[in-house]
Amino acid sequence: MSAAPAIDGLDRLVVPFDDGPRAHDALLELVGDRRLVLLGEASHGSAEFYRERAHITRRLIEERGFTAVAVEADWPDAYRVNRYVRGESADPDGVSALADFRRFPSWMWRNTEVVEFVEWLRGWNLHRQPEGRAGFYGVDLYSLRSSMEAVVDYLQAVDPVAAAQARTRYGCFDHVRAEGPEYGHAVALDLMVPCENEVVAQLIDLRHRSADLLAQDGWAARDAYFFAERNAQLVHNAEHYYRAMYRGRISSWNLRDRHMAETVEALLAHLSGRDGPAKVVVWAHNSHVGDARATELGSQGELTLGQLVRTRWHDEALLVGFTTDTGTVTAASEWGGPAERKQMRPAMASSWESSFHAVPRERFLLPLVDRPPWSDAVLLERAIGVIYRPDTERVSHWFHARMAQQFDAVIHLDHTTAVEPLERTSLWDSGEAPETYPTGL
Repeated sequence: MSAAPAIDGLDRLVVPFDDGPRAHDALLELVGDRRLVLLGEASHGSAEFYRERAHITRRLIEERGFTAVAVEADWPDAYRVNRYVRGESADPDGVSALADFRRFPSWMWRNTEVVEFVEWLRGWNLHRQPEGRAGFYGVDLYSLRSSMEAVVDYLQAVDPVAAAQARTRYGCFDHVRAEGPEYGHAVALDLMVPCENEVVAQLIDLRHRSADLLAQDGWAARDAYFFAERNAQLVHNAEHYYRAMYRGRISSWNLRDRHMAETVEALLAHLSGRDGPAKVVVWAHNSHVGDARATELGSQGELTLGQLVRTRWHDEALLVGFTTDTGTVTAASEWGGPAERKQMRPAMASSWESSFHAVPRERFLLPLVDRPPWSDAVLLERAIGVIYRPDTERVSHWFHARMAQQFDAVIHLDHTTAVEPLERTSLWDSGEAPETYPTGL
């Protein structure tokens, strides 16, 4: 893709908003009666992205009947939060409910903004019947080990014989004591036989037992089975994903986003009932929420959750991206590294972010449902995940995109600040490390 010239007339299309309670009226008008709203983020470490998504989600729950928040997090870790917000756990507070988010990057969900939203969601739910409460779910697939443990724990409570059989099947993974990447590496080197047959057998067996396992009446039994079945499906998908990691980035990426889409679909089916079709709001990175067909990555074969949702749900889904120009961000310098509070470089020239920065508004909504005349325009777009490498900024964090086709709307916050981790590190407290540290990235 080649870069397009600057976008003329952009300032006439934007809808400015403030911090007031009606800040997102224009966005809710775009939502209308849609069943799926996907809310993105340009980084995993900007407080304002979390805060705005929380404000929007509160209104979707209060005013539009949404009953689930599905986030870019592991299913079993998020389900502990789900039990807390639904009043079904012994956790004394939101911080405790988030305790299972131990894997890097823990700050992505163990941060002050998420705690505040979780506490609000619990307060909202406690005034409602169980069937009408809003849940908190994870759509990612990294939790190979903890999902296996969750399946066994569920079966141990309802069918100890089946639990013993599940332990035997999942024992296939005991050749590698660590998590999924080590399993994938061992298979790639022919150091062990893949466990695909075992995880498929366990998933099929659990589904065959569904009638007996659901013999108890009531929401609790149905929800407990759903949790276990999704974990068994996750083990199946994660087993494929970790083997695909060593076959190429696009292959594993596509498996991951297909899993996300499949989980959202399962949530919609599970939560729909006597009160009508369920509605779900999704929190994930722009790189998942946006439609890959409008990006240079899509031209290389990559697909995304947003693309899959659009293909399946059409006008019942709304894809919302978030952008920023500059500020600070919580990120690591390398995978597994400590959380740092880093200074973001200003947006690059010939980028969507620099075009938005030129608009004389600090915060605005850009509706794109009715495609503007420049919908084919291609500019650079920034993506910061859990790692930020300003010394390799262009290569590491920018790609070309037709943003007017990638999203149905974009929220721009010109200056953003680093999200505050619950476990602050010395690097985070001290702020930005010198730009030359670490070197060689």
